[in-house]
Amino acid sequence: MATEIITKEDLHEFRELLLVDIRGLLGGKGPQENTKWLKSYQVKNMLRISPGTLQNLRVNGTLRYTKIGGIIYYKQEDIQAVLEGNIKKK
Repeated sequence: MATEIITKEDLHEFRELLLVDIRGLLGGKGPQENTKWLKSYQVKNMLRISPGTLQNLRVNGTLRYTKIGGIIYYKQEDIQAVLEGNIKKK
Protein backbone atom coordinates (compact mmCIF):
# COMPACT_ATOMS: atom_id res chain seq x y z
CA MET A 1 0.00 0.00 0.00
CA ALA A 2 1.55 3.26 -1.13
CA THR A 3 1.57 6.21 1.23
CA GLU A 4 0.80 9.67 -0.14
CA ILE A 5 2.11 12.76 1.53
CA ILE A 6 -0.02 15.87 1.42
CA THR A 7 1.98 19.07 1.48
CA LYS A 8 0.98 22.56 2.51
CA GLU A 9 1.00 23.54 -1.16
CA ASP A 10 -1.48 20.75 -1.91
CA LEU A 11 -3.79 21.99 0.83
CA HIS A 12 -3.48 25.58 -0.39
CA GLU A 13 -4.35 24.53 -3.94
CA PHE A 14 -7.33 22.53 -2.67
CA ARG A 15 -8.50 25.52 -0.66
CA GLU A 16 -8.35 27.80 -3.70
CA LEU A 17 -10.27 25.33 -5.87
CA LEU A 18 -12.88 24.87 -3.15
CA LEU A 19 -13.37 28.63 -2.80
CA VAL A 20 -13.77 29.02 -6.57
CA ASP A 21 -16.42 26.27 -6.56
CA ILE A 22 -18.31 27.82 -3.64
CA ARG A 23 -18.25 31.28 -5.22
CA GLY A 24 -19.57 29.78 -8.42
CA LEU A 25 -22.46 28.14 -6.59
CA LEU A 26 -23.35 31.26 -4.63
CA GLY A 27 -22.95 33.65 -7.53
CA GLY A 28 -24.64 31.51 -10.14
CA LYS A 29 -28.30 31.67 -10.99
CA GLY A 30 -30.06 28.57 -9.89
CA PRO A 31 -33.25 27.51 -8.25
CA GLN A 32 -32.31 29.38 -5.09
CA GLU A 33 -31.33 32.66 -6.69
CA ASN A 34 -31.86 35.69 -4.51
CA THR A 35 -35.05 37.02 -6.01
CA LYS A 36 -36.67 39.88 -4.16
CA TRP A 37 -40.41 39.28 -3.79
CA LEU A 38 -42.66 42.20 -2.94
CA LYS A 39 -46.17 42.28 -1.51
CA SER A 40 -48.99 44.33 -3.02
CA TYR A 41 -48.68 47.23 -0.59
CA GLN A 42 -44.97 47.52 -1.38
CA VAL A 43 -45.65 47.59 -5.13
CA LYS A 44 -48.41 50.18 -4.69
CA ASN A 45 -46.07 52.39 -2.68
CA MET A 46 -43.21 51.93 -5.13
CA LEU A 47 -45.28 52.76 -8.19
CA ARG A 48 -47.56 55.22 -6.37
CA ILE A 49 -50.69 53.59 -7.74
CA SER A 50 -54.08 52.63 -6.32
CA PRO A 51 -55.20 49.08 -5.50
CA GLY A 52 -57.48 49.17 -8.56
CA THR A 53 -54.64 50.13 -10.87
CA LEU A 54 -52.52 47.32 -9.48
CA GLN A 55 -55.38 44.91 -10.07
CA ASN A 56 -55.69 46.14 -13.67
CA LEU A 57 -51.97 45.53 -14.21
CA ARG A 58 -52.46 41.95 -13.00
CA VAL A 59 -55.65 41.31 -15.00
CA ASN A 60 -54.33 42.61 -18.32
CA GLY A 61 -51.07 40.69 -17.92
CA THR A 62 -48.80 43.71 -17.63
CA LEU A 63 -47.49 42.59 -14.25
CA ARG A 64 -46.90 38.93 -13.40
CA TYR A 65 -47.66 37.72 -9.89
CA THR A 66 -47.82 34.69 -7.63
CA LYS A 67 -50.56 34.12 -5.10
CA ILE A 68 -49.86 32.05 -2.02
CA GLY A 69 -52.46 31.70 0.69
CA GLY A 70 -54.29 34.86 -0.26
CA ILE A 71 -51.15 36.99 -0.42
CA ILE A 72 -50.01 38.24 -3.82
CA TYR A 73 -46.29 38.49 -4.50
CA TYR A 74 -44.49 40.26 -7.34
CA LYS A 75 -40.90 39.87 -8.50
CA GLN A 76 -38.97 43.10 -8.19
CA GLU A 77 -37.28 42.45 -11.54
CA ASP A 78 -40.71 42.22 -13.23
CA ILE A 79 -41.70 45.58 -11.80
CA GLN A 80 -38.41 47.06 -12.99
CA ALA A 81 -39.01 45.62 -16.47
CA VAL A 82 -42.47 47.19 -16.60
CA LEU A 83 -41.03 50.55 -15.56
CA GLU A 84 -38.24 50.36 -18.13
CA GLY A 85 -40.65 49.24 -20.84
CA ASN A 86 -42.77 52.35 -20.31
CA ILE A 87 -39.99 54.90 -20.72
CA LYS A 88 -41.20 57.72 -22.94
CA LYS A 89 -38.84 58.85 -25.70
CA LYS A 90 -38.79 62.42 -26.99
